[in-house]
Amino acid sequence: MSTLADHADHADRTDGPVRGEPTGPRETASGYRAGRTLPLRVELVRQLKRRRTLVMAGILAALPFVLAVAFAVGGDPGGRNDRVTLMDTATASGANFAAVNLFVSAGFLLVVPVALFCGDTVASEASWSSLRYLLAAPVPRARLLWSKLVVGLGLSLAAMVLLPVVALAVGTVAYGWGPLQIPTGGALDTATATGRLAVVVGYVFVSQLVTAGLAFWLSTRTDAPLGAVGGAVGLTIVGNVLDAVTALGHWRDFLPAHWQFAWADAVQPHPEWSGMIQGTALSVGYALVLFALAFRSFARKDVVS
Repeated sequence: MSTLADHADHADRTDGPVRGEPTGPRETASGYRAGRTLPLRVELVRQLKRRRTLVMAGILAALPFVLAVAFAVGGDPGGRNDRVTLMDTATASGANFAAVNLFVSAGFLLVVPVALFCGDTVASEASWSSLRYLLAAPVPRARLLWSKLVVGLGLSLAAMVLLPVVALAVGTVAYGWGPLQIPTGGALDTATATGRLAVVVGYVFVSQLVTAGLAFWLSTRTDAPLGAVGGAVGLTIVGNVLDAVTALGHWRDFLPAHWQFAWADAVQPHPEWSGMIQGTALSVGYALVLFALAFRSFARKDVVS
């Protein structure tokens, strides 16, 4: 006759530990594939439908119209001082107008969509108390972060492409289709100018990867989207301020902000690539470290929201 002790001993051998995680392999439902959870298209559609995405797209698309109206009201931007700058050639052609839009927005305006799309993505799920349900689906944590990071970077790149495309269209209608006039003299034909502007857009995107990394890392550390977005923008501004401190000397070479306008060397008759190469290496290096920190911290995070 079996005893209660025999039943207890049998339960200890077959049921596994009562507390903590099971020591054996975890069972999964038939057909479950971790790599198929939270597809990129699903995350992309979710982000595109959000109001902040539409508002940011509207702001970027409206900037060229605002500048065109400003030039129409204020007159020719040239001839205001003895030094000729890119701004002075804004009305020379559609290509010049597009280049000026990139020039005036690269320092701050384009920082905002990058910080927004990469910093709001994870923290917003936590603020809505939906993050734990995504992980319980179950979506692996690395897969969740990867989907959100790729979509966030994709939307950031789309924002940077949208601005010069709209500016090129507005500038062509307002000032005509022509070569890109270089402030220091000379011009680039339309085909060459288009290619150079594409290089400029690519470099501006790469230079903003540090902001993307900061925003994404902060998004995994806080449940407040505004804190992640504002923190990334604030730290980027601090970097710009430090770059303006000439007393730092060569230490400024280690600041991503120091190379953010190196793309100006690409719109010259004989482009110089050394500054863009240094800026790219620095931005990519910082960004990879920040992305790695984000994945590491989120993998160990106790998700309760």
